Amino acid sequence: MSDFHIPRIMGIINCTPDSFFAGSRSENSEAAFSNGISMIKEGAEILDIGGESSRPGSIEVDEDEQIKRVIPVIQRIREVSKIPISIDTRSARVAEKALDAGADIINDISALRHDISMVALAAEREVPVILMHMRGTPATMQLRPRYHDPIREIRDALMRFADRAMNAGISKEDIILDPGIGFGKRLEDNLVLISKIDQWRPKEFLIMVGLSRKAFLGRLVDSENQRSADYHIKLSAGAEFGKKEARPEIANSVPEDRLIATCAANTWCIAKGVDILRVHDVRATRQLIAVWEAFSWAS
Repeated sequence: MSDFHIPRIMGIINCTPDSFFAGSRSENSEAAFSNGISMIKEGAEILDIGGESSRPGSIEVDEDEQIKRVIPVIQRIREVSKIPISIDTRSARVAEKALDAGADIINDISALRHDISMVALAAEREVPVILMHMRGTPATMQLRPRYHDPIREIRDALMRFADRAMNAGISKEDIILDPGIGFGKRLEDNLVLISKIDQWRPKEFLIMVGLSRKAFLGRLVDSENQRSADYHIKLSAGAEFGKKEARPEIANSVPEDRLIATCAANTWCIAKGVDILRVHDVRATRQLIAVWEAFSWAS
């Protein structure tokens, strides 16, 4: 038995045309199915399938449209694989249809609060639930979020969500907590949550983190790119001879630019004992974990 911690990989399948990362969007069920099969081959251990974007500023998607988007994908994947499937939705009706189609887990970014029927459904079906911290809704969550003590406030909120779920009959072993990186949080909130996750996480629950290609990583990348450009100017011949060189305009990163930053952040999460990594890039994450595992065995 190894004495180190290796997390499970959850691959993201967005059955949506408007998710923030173009590489994760699926225009139709065939594309989403193909994406899922590719993730399974690359080493995903869970697939998270959703029909509603939760990017900042996004609006709620009708339940019928969500069902139309996700159910055929779940059914087709279930025909060829026994991989655990998570349904990413705030709607009990969508979740119920997904469970009937073969899904195994409910991933609710509202922590079972958006739809009052969701907690009863999860308890009745005895399925694992992922409870995420978010203030407001995707449409409003990034409108001036503020915390006096983000670690304490977010940990306390997650514990309240877990207590509510257990009081409704959901087993403690079926509860997975997600701090909601990027959901109603400032850059400094995201950083402190991740940096100290081993200190604040409730030990009795599994912890999932989803930070793949998110905007706060882009801000870190942009800052470093600008610092490097400014440093180059200082070392240039123009600076040496007293000539002023215009500060270059560095284009802000887009999600497509953030894979390396994502891998770096996920490496930190592995070191801090995170149980599940929710990612767009399964192959890169599997390679990251393989190297981490090799060093752990060798040490």
